[in-house]
Amino acid sequence: MAGRLKKQLKDAVKVISSGSLLFASYLTVVGDERFYANQLMPLLQRFVGPETAHVLAVKMIGLGLVPLNRYQDPASLEVNVLGLKFKNPVGIAAGFDKHGEAVDGLYKLGFGFVEVGTITPKPQEGNPKPRVFRLTADQAVINRYGFNSCGLADVRTRLKAREKTQQECSSTGLPLGINLGKNKLSHDAAADYSEGVRALGPLADYLVVNVSSPNTPGLRDLQGKAELRQLLRTVLKERDALQEIQKPPVLLGVDGLMVSNTTVSRPEALQDPHKSEAGGLSGLPLKDLSTKTVSEMYNLTKGKVPIIGIGGVASGQDAMDKIRAGASLVQLYTALTFQGPPVVTKIKRELEQLLKDQGFSCVSEAVGADHSEAEGKS
Repeated sequence: MAGRLKKQLKDAVKVISSGSLLFASYLTVVGDERFYANQLMPLLQRFVGPETAHVLAVKMIGLGLVPLNRYQDPASLEVNVLGLKFKNPVGIAAGFDKHGEAVDGLYKLGFGFVEVGTITPKPQEGNPKPRVFRLTADQAVINRYGFNSCGLADVRTRLKAREKTQQECSSTGLPLGINLGKNKLSHDAAADYSEGVRALGPLADYLVVNVSSPNTPGLRDLQGKAELRQLLRTVLKERDALQEIQKPPVLLGVDGLMVSNTTVSRPEALQDPHKSEAGGLSGLPLKDLSTKTVSEMYNLTKGKVPIIGIGGVASGQDAMDKIRAGASLVQLYTALTFQGPPVVTKIKRELEQLLKDQGFSCVSEAVGADHSEAEGKS
């Protein structure tokens, strides 16, 4: 009797375990938002280090192994800016797909645009490991990658192989941005960026001149007024020399602004033990600072220069806050770390509803709305 009961109990455990595994697999495949954010991602983070997880995520997305995405972008999310059409305003920030390995998989996740890089002219390893730290208690990440890059030649080969695919994507509202950097040991920044424009400009819908990473010594020195003006003059000359009929816009302070990069500041509210690690902080603690900076830049440019808002975007409300502050587009990265791929659809769905609730027929109507309302009250 006891033996039979024990066998029945074992069989029951097997059935329950198998059922649980099947159910978990189902939730993984269909991209259940709560399951990813509350169960799967925390579990993975317990066993897989941050850089290893990053590399694996890029490989899997590059292979197209992503959750099902049935959400159809509504017309209200379409944005036309920088001379380009965007099916939706939510993009993946540079730093995730550093080598251009997962572009198509990222579109499959539902991103409205993909930005690859940062890419340096020559291959370089970046900074010593460990160089990425999760601040789980703060929903943040500190990284000091230091522009680890496979170099222009490899990325060009990779992107050239899918050039026709990208042309089709771009025509349907899925542009490709390419983020350019300089080599750590280079003494001629302008030459490095110019080389990037020549090699990858013909394959890009827009280019970003990255002079804001905190992890490359001397890079931020290029932000000085005279240095920046000379650098941009050189980059634009190279861009204008491209044979393409449609020249890719250059973002930084010419055709558009990226606001903002990671910060080296450390808010007092940070709680995670890794909070003192050197590097750039991204994620939730950056959200309000970034949105405030978007608002300030919108004021300074009188709303005439398109802004891509970056920093702490993890919900539709976060995206809406940046759009109302003056951003035409937003990007995310850290939210993907903590919430997984379903966060993209979640943000778009919530943003769609917020636009309706606030009486906007499209994203463009909401851009800078906070400024318009403030002027109306004054």
